[in-house]
Amino acid sequence: MKLLVVDDEKDVEMLFRQKFRKEIRNGDIELVFAFSGQEALDILNDRQPPDVVYVFSDINMPGMSGIELLDKIKSDYPNIRVSMISAYGDQENYDRAMESGAKAFFTKPIDFNSLKDEILKLI
Repeated sequence: MKLLVVDDEKDVEMLFRQKFRKEIRNGDIELVFAFSGQEALDILNDRQPPDVVYVFSDINMPGMSGIELLDKIKSDYPNIRVSMISAYGDQENYDRAMESGAKAFFTKPIDFNSLKDEILKLI
């Protein structure tokens, strides 16, 4: 199962790889990383249909925001699940994300146990 993590902070890749090393080693999941909304769309558009089944995206990114990315993914690929991640757990971001079709909303620092539970429901 391929998961796409979108965040403009590159250190997020090492953190996710560390937290999911067992699942990666077992072949349960494959992690792919994009560091902008446009890069995420390029990855999704690279294969038709996309082989990514779940996207975890930061909300606050330069250029295309995570909410804009969520809207584009839900419009073009309605079957891909998307969860949002934000350093700010404000109600406005939460409401907008959920109205746009987000599956879940996580605040930083990420509770990786909750995130793993969300992923394991799909495996």
